[in-house]
Amino acid sequence: MNSTNPMLSSGLNPDPTDLLGNGTINFSLLKKLVGKSITAVHQFDKELVCELCKFAALLECRKIRTYDILKGQIVITAFFEPSTRTRLSFESAVLRLDGRVISIPEGARNTGVAKGESLSDIGEMFNAYGDAVVIRHTETEALAEISKNLRVPLINAGNGSGEHPTQALADWFAILKWKPQMQSAQLPEEEQIHLGILGSPGSMRTVNSFLRMSLLFKQNIRKITVVSELANPLGEELSDLLEQSGIVFEITDNINNVLSDLDVVYMNSIAFLGDSYRSLDSSFKLNTESELKKDAVVLHPLARLDELDSTLDETDHNLYFTQAHGAVFVRQALFIAILDCFDRIPYQDRKETKIEYELQTI
Repeated sequence: MNSTNPMLSSGLNPDPTDLLGNGTINFSLLKKLVGKSITAVHQFDKELVCELCKFAALLECRKIRTYDILKGQIVITAFFEPSTRTRLSFESAVLRLDGRVISIPEGARNTGVAKGESLSDIGEMFNAYGDAVVIRHTETEALAEISKNLRVPLINAGNGSGEHPTQALADWFAILKWKPQMQSAQLPEEEQIHLGILGSPGSMRTVNSFLRMSLLFKQNIRKITVVSELANPLGEELSDLLEQSGIVFEITDNINNVLSDLDVVYMNSIAFLGDSYRSLDSSFKLNTESELKKDAVVLHPLARLDELDSTLDETDHNLYFTQAHGAVFVRQALFIAILDCFDRIPYQDRKETKIEYELQTI
């Protein structure tokens, strides 16, 4: 179902109320995130992802900016690696809930790191400056270092070749809006999806986290195909996880070998091949001439290069704009949870274990 919101871009725009279903959100489950850092996908199970995405759907379909939900909260965004969309979506999420942001857009240049200061010392200082910290860093081990002294919640916005858990949440928010029945315990086999992932999950953080979160929905995934030029794009840990999941999976070096059977195509702009990044070649590119299934959707964390042709933007294969827009609502939901601002949410009917929302009255 497409939303009639005129502010939405071209492509497929699933209605967030379809994900909300009966309008009931289990906030007692979300309260488990209060005061917690969000560093990796293993912190989530399927139920928690679904409830967080339902909460994000509520935030998307109801304007609650005037309720000052994050008023008095200060979030530090410390980016030691260049970022546009991720940093701005985190900051937009805070500001639209009337929180405040202290931004370090080029952390390696604009902090004491440039003078040799340790990340652990910076973490100690951040305790006095904000209520939560969002960090992106070129080094995979940076989170462990800054966490030595950091006592406020930390959100990982990408650590080297490690993980990007909130991107995976945004990815699955888009998928669950597109196909809400993925929340089910187990779908009939004919309704399960064939998931294609372009890239090298073992060394690329976005596809790494996306694959890990996808395994939480294993009962409703018929097959996973990884498309990569590497002989072993998964690495030992992810290979073991896939084996243990019981999901049928395969690896191929040409998307055209499987494209016509894929229900979801997860793309990225660059691949990590050997010891360097490079753009994807023609065997990984999509356009309107590609043999996509009629109802297949394409995801991409953006920014894109020429692997994803703009001719797909006007088609219903385009779920990547919805994916990008939804990141703000997912991050709003996370901030409200980790900063324990649930009591500021409007129009709630409090019950012992859940909050029910009468959507027509909000």
